[in-house]
Amino acid sequence: MIRKTTLALLIFITSQTTQAQYQYPATPEHPVVDDYFGTKITDSYRWLEDMKNPEVQKWFKDQGDYTNTVIKKIPGRDALFSRMKEIQSLGGDSYGVVSQLGENYYYTKNKKGESIYKLYFRKGINGAEILLLDPEAFKKGATITDYEVSPDQKKLAITLAENGSEVCELRIMDLESKTFLSDKLTPVWSEFNFDFTPDSKAITYTKMSSGDSNSDDFLKNMKALIHIIGTNPETDKVLASKNNNPNLNILSEQFPDISFSDNYSYIILRIGSTKNEELSFYAPFSELNNIKINWKPLIKFEDEVTSSHIIGDKVFFLSHKNAPNYKIGFIDIKNPDFKKATIVVPETNKVLRRMQKSKNFIYYSLSDGINQDKYQINAKTLQIKMIPLPKGSNGGAALNPRENDNMSFSNNGWITPSTDYDYNALSGKLKKAEQFISSKAYPDYSQQYAVKEIEVPSHDGVMVPLSIIYPKNIKMNGSTPCYITGYGAYGSSSTPYFIGPSLMTLLEQNVVIAIAHVRGGGEKGNEWHKGGMKATKPNTWKDFIACSEYLIKEKYTSPDKLIGNGVSMGGVLIGRAVTERPDLFRVALIEVGCTNAIRMETTPNGPNQIPEIGSLKNKEDVKHILEMDAQNKVKKGEKYPAILLRTGINDPRVSPWEPGKFAATLQNSTGSDKPVLLHVNYANGHFSNDLDITYGDDADMFAFALWQVGNSKFQIK
Repeated sequence: MIRKTTLALLIFITSQTTQAQYQYPATPEHPVVDDYFGTKITDSYRWLEDMKNPEVQKWFKDQGDYTNTVIKKIPGRDALFSRMKEIQSLGGDSYGVVSQLGENYYYTKNKKGESIYKLYFRKGINGAEILLLDPEAFKKGATITDYEVSPDQKKLAITLAENGSEVCELRIMDLESKTFLSDKLTPVWSEFNFDFTPDSKAITYTKMSSGDSNSDDFLKNMKALIHIIGTNPETDKVLASKNNNPNLNILSEQFPDISFSDNYSYIILRIGSTKNEELSFYAPFSELNNIKINWKPLIKFEDEVTSSHIIGDKVFFLSHKNAPNYKIGFIDIKNPDFKKATIVVPETNKVLRRMQKSKNFIYYSLSDGINQDKYQINAKTLQIKMIPLPKGSNGGAALNPRENDNMSFSNNGWITPSTDYDYNALSGKLKKAEQFISSKAYPDYSQQYAVKEIEVPSHDGVMVPLSIIYPKNIKMNGSTPCYITGYGAYGSSSTPYFIGPSLMTLLEQNVVIAIAHVRGGGEKGNEWHKGGMKATKPNTWKDFIACSEYLIKEKYTSPDKLIGNGVSMGGVLIGRAVTERPDLFRVALIEVGCTNAIRMETTPNGPNQIPEIGSLKNKEDVKHILEMDAQNKVKKGEKYPAILLRTGINDPRVSPWEPGKFAATLQNSTGSDKPVLLHVNYANGHFSNDLDITYGDDADMFAFALWQVGNSKFQIK
């Protein structure tokens, strides 16, 4: 139980040291005391959570304007932005999602010099390129988040978001005329699945209860619907929802997601959440015409399946049940009994991840944490074959898993732009891709920079992987700035990928780049995830601290040159690292970060986080969530590093008030003379699909960091 009391006294307290140098917009304190099962926590900035309050809106604008006036004074900022754009141009055209239907190809592409992806079409792989949709021509600030072509190739379904909000319109385009039909399905989330029926006359989708990220109904009580194209969306039939299907025990924060098996024999209902393990149901396709579908259980949480694909009547699954490094097996969809499952790939000493499919094959990776070898399984014969890709980090995607076995693979490295390969599993033919690849006129970065993959002992002796990218001419005397980042949540792994224009620009400023593969991620399998969630979450930031200490001990950098970074749930990592060890960092860059974990559950996206961090309704969980909460760990008068917090005002995942409250707490508490700034982007959400917005935010952050670590080109005069 939580008991709240509000103190009547209005208090204005500002650090005397920082106030003298940085005239932050005033932030009054209105203390509220919460009682968490006997632990009382004072929250002086609860009033900032009311994002509809004009006073709060003014506070965010004043903070953002103040930060902009400071950033504009940093002389090297614009040069960083320009260099990011130059490196982007070196990559040439960039391709996104490529789909093949028959001989036709549909794909998103960001042309050299442009900032957003547009949708194109080719008749034949070497056919002339035809522009289907420029989202900016549709609506200013719009970007494409996903698309699907109907089986008859006469219609296109596409989701469009504005200003990074991730709340989209699902529109239907007539491909012959390249015009939108009157159908407007909204609001839908950018990551939700949508699928045409085989006759191309209808589409399934998941509808949100509200598109307002400040509404209590946001990301709750969603419905899976079927829309007959050309009809009023208000008449769309519910296929699954909490209210429509009480027997399925769908939680209000979970979302029903509909798809069809590749041969359209079955309808699949997945109940989505941040929980890695899958919960799904199925029904024969014929039931789509029924008033109400009789859903039958397919996969339960206790089966500990994290991915599944259907080929024929076989349901292939990736599971960590009694196999922390994962295993692959299959069950018969007509009798989905996991006790009778056939194990095709047993657990090994390497981590088995990234299961995918094409028409007749299953693909998976065996990873040592850095390198991923790719394998294929013939769904009929169960024969396993290694795909002869080069050593490294190998990823890929199917061009049309419903129709063929064509795959696109990419071989990646931290400073090596990806090399793309075309592969067909039936023929076994692998060749370097000649289409849908960028020209990539990058220099050979390996001439100037080196990569080191090591493991570092953490506070409890556990070895933590650490990737270090550094200039070859580095002076190992602690004088070099270092940017270290980490995440550590949801079992997500940080595998090598080309670091791209932003971090490459930072590397060019003679900065070491380090990636800490901390617990909470998935680099070492399911146990690695479990080792950094709920009660074990402190391992996440303690691993990060250990990696930072290693970089200092080995003279890559020093505390006066160390830049710590965390994004989103990585806000727990960096927020707690700087509150536990403020002496270790010169700068902290906290991007759309979860820094007020104890209040997350009160947000629309908060209940989704319960599987990862726990619930306020559970006394034991509350103790651990309080430990994750960076805001309540801030001490008055403590000398904190220079901190830049970034938020997008349209962020639907981490409410802007989280970084806002943390900024206010630090501004009014720090005893150092280093700045604490809140960067507010009004054209952004949790992220942006507009590269100019992304590079602008990155240039602001990196200029701030380079100013603070003493780079002579970035000193304010």
